[in-house]
Amino acid sequence: MTQKTILVTGGAGYIGSHVVRQLGAAGEKVVVLDNLGTGFRSAVLHGELVVGETGDRALVRRILDEHGIDTILHFAAHTIVPESVEDPLKYYDNNTCSSRNLLECALAAGVRHFVFSSTAAVYGIHPTGLCREDAPTAPINPYGTSKLMTEWMLRDAAAVNDMTYVALRYFNVAGSDPECRIGQSTKKATLLTKVACEAAVGKRDKVFVFGTNYDTPDGTGVRDYIHVEDLARAHLDALTYLRNGGTSDVMNCGYGHGFSVREVLSAVERANGAPLNIEEAPRRAGDPAMLIAVCERVKEKLGWQPQYDDLDAIVTSSLNWERRLASKPAE
Repeated sequence: MTQKTILVTGGAGYIGSHVVRQLGAAGEKVVVLDNLGTGFRSAVLHGELVVGETGDRALVRRILDEHGIDTILHFAAHTIVPESVEDPLKYYDNNTCSSRNLLECALAAGVRHFVFSSTAAVYGIHPTGLCREDAPTAPINPYGTSKLMTEWMLRDAAAVNDMTYVALRYFNVAGSDPECRIGQSTKKATLLTKVACEAAVGKRDKVFVFGTNYDTPDGTGVRDYIHVEDLARAHLDALTYLRNGGTSDVMNCGYGHGFSVREVLSAVERANGAPLNIEEAPRRAGDPAMLIAVCERVKEKLGWQPQYDDLDAIVTSSLNWERRLASKPAE
């Protein structure tokens, strides 16, 4: 039987590129579709890169037909929460409408499996901060809503078709490839670890701590930080699960414990051997005190076993990548 090819949308971006690298290392045939709006050619270490839009039905149909695609891993999306509030239709267009078009093309081409990049933002302000997959979904911004709507489309389409899917709800993704081949190169990043490491190498003059009076041990927000390499591995495990007949499901991806903003900044200072310029600021609207994954499902169903559940390892890989970018920016 001829080996089937996997289509990875957004595979030149931060998370997608790490998944593509792992797929290539595992001997999978890969085609990447990316518009390079936030991704980088240099980050695609395996397979063929097609530059284009996920919402371009003619292009997607051609890729699916020419390469005999039987699996799609879908990462292509806008991901900046404040921007989604300022320009919601941009997010519904790209994250929801383009996903709908991709899904329609996939079903028409007989794609068997679909792994979707979702987010913990679908939970909104969770009352306890410990999120199970069956918790109510109540996103508080268009980014989270746009992702949840794609989850709904997958659920409803899979109910009346043969395609099976896994939607992975990410918590706070951080870190970079430990061998420093690829990493997070996103411009104007908002994720704390990236921002703090940019400050450590002089790209920013300060780091803001938004809110210091939360009901947490040190007053700052607590988040579940997951290393991008472990998150990428969960996608390969999801692929194996679906190929082995696993049923469609939604799964959290986190470590099940959290670190505060101050703890993350302290880890960056340890790794860098120098203090950061830290400025305290008021809370941002909509920021919960705590957001942590209950993640037994992904371990039990996929057999996923994280290898980088260590804050210092996460921060060190992030800082090493920032130092590399400072000497040679991504292209």
